[in-house]
Amino acid sequence: MLMDFFRFEFLQNALYTGIIIGFIAPLLGVFVVIRRLSLIADALSHVALAGIAFSLFIDKKYAIGTNPLYAGMSFSVIGALFIERLRSVYKHYQELAIPIILSGGIGLSVIFISLADGFNADLFSYLFGSVSAVTREDLWLIFGIAVAVVLTIVFLYKELFLLSFDEEYAKATGLKAKTIHFVFIVMVALVIAASMRVVGILLVSSLMTLPVAASIRIANGFKQTIYLSIIFGEIAVIGGIFSGYVLDIAPGGAIVMISIVILMGAILFKKWRTS
Repeated sequence: MLMDFFRFEFLQNALYTGIIIGFIAPLLGVFVVIRRLSLIADALSHVALAGIAFSLFIDKKYAIGTNPLYAGMSFSVIGALFIERLRSVYKHYQELAIPIILSGGIGLSVIFISLADGFNADLFSYLFGSVSAVTREDLWLIFGIAVAVVLTIVFLYKELFLLSFDEEYAKATGLKAKTIHFVFIVMVALVIAASMRVVGILLVSSLMTLPVAASIRIANGFKQTIYLSIIFGEIAVIGGIFSGYVLDIAPGGAIVMISIVILMGAILFKKWRTS
């Protein structure tokens, strides 16, 4: 089995892409969870699904042959911008922005899927992930996004840390909270769209939250939470990709179930350590 990953390019693409996603998704996920924006990943993933369905519909109607990943990313970023706009409109009910965008994403997805004559193999692979669907072009695109995410975290770490734990104080100190949050949410949108090839659109939010939920139970500080989240994310992704290939199942489900096992283990370990 291991030799297959060295022999076949599509398996190498899936593995390398998974390793990248297993790093950047939990990395951003820590800030998402701390800021209590966990549902934003679900909202943007459904908007990304609308972009994928739109691309498949255009390809079916006009035979353009574009990469659906670009449409998914574009829709996801646009959805992130709309969330930011709605958060300013509903200043006292900012959480309304997420279900509004999520509902809109689902509605558009259903319309475009219907226009594209329903589900097909390509759409199924985007919904639940696929080992064989990742191309070398996808790998390089996701690598570029990973570089952008890491640089953003490195240069804005103190600002994001302050916004995550005390947004009011951050604003009082003169921090450009809106600009930083805008950059942050665009990064989240890109990572969600990039992750859907391996994890699947309907499951990608799990990779941003479950490893973080596990690390929060046993970490002794914010940085340790980040490190453990990345480790747990990598274990889940690599284990899920290998399981998906061996068992001939969608890797997204295997990744989520491994993440659940890790979470349960962290909870039990915390109880054992404090007993």
